[in-house]
Amino acid sequence: MLLFTTERYSYLQDELLALTGAVGGRVERKTFADGERYHRIAADVNGRDAALVGGAGSDADTLELFDVACGLVQEGARALTLVLPYLGYTTMDRAVKPGEVVKAKTRARLLSAIPHGVQANRLVMLDLHAEGIQYYFEGPSHPVHVYAKPVVAEAIRELGGDAYVLACTDAGRAKWVESLANALGVPASFVFKRRRDDGHPEVTAMSADVDGQSVVIYDDMIRSGESLLNAAQAYRDSGAARVAAVATHGVLPGDAIGRIQSSGLIERLVCTNSHPAALRAAEAAPGFLEVRSIAPVLARALASAEGAEP
Repeated sequence: MLLFTTERYSYLQDELLALTGAVGGRVERKTFADGERYHRIAADVNGRDAALVGGAGSDADTLELFDVACGLVQEGARALTLVLPYLGYTTMDRAVKPGEVVKAKTRARLLSAIPHGVQANRLVMLDLHAEGIQYYFEGPSHPVHVYAKPVVAEAIRELGGDAYVLACTDAGRAKWVESLANALGVPASFVFKRRRDDGHPEVTAMSADVDGQSVVIYDDMIRSGESLLNAAQAYRDSGAARVAAVATHGVLPGDAIGRIQSSGLIERLVCTNSHPAALRAAEAAPGFLEVRSIAPVLARALASAEGAEP
């Protein structure tokens, strides 16, 4: 298999090559004066299997993924596997107000439009915000949802120590957190929240007694960190001795990591390198944010069409 990456996900290529035994593929890139971007597949893919690793966290990243994928098929790739460590717009998986565009669906339609070779395209996606999103894809594409559970569980064990409560930022993640807590053999706690008139979240209730306990909060993604900090405050107010957090996707735009660290509510934070912004954030918060590689999970997915169950 030839393995390619988009520009922002090139940091995963060497590790994935070492884990899979694939051959590295190269893409030539340049940007014209007017901002248009040029890509050239600088490898012979005719009749070969190809994999392309790239996120869809921004419009530019999504279009590069689409363009390079189309180029690989155009150049004769026999089978194409798209590996998306992070798929953007997954929180917009349904319309709440009339007229809202369901971006999770439109992105799925775009990626479904990538032509295929002899075999249907396979799309490997990691820890989707809503599991139903994998069914938004259309045509002869085979979406596979894989889980970061091995990486996440190890981080939680290390942060939690001998005894801890596994918690989540809202009841929407309760099913996944309960499953993870059962696998780890620890109690689970959930907070319930509502959106205030100004759109900000507010914790209204908690499902477990955490007085004197160590709490590890898990969430699939951290963006601004507002939900995480609200939950951490609620657990602290309820007597938690310490609070740490683990997330799969560290999106962390702007100075999000600075706000989380300076709050004093979170002792330590661990996330994976599924989003390139996590690497930048770790440089800004050494000793507080630790980033762990998701490459072993992705490598297993490349070797198998079946994703692990949560």
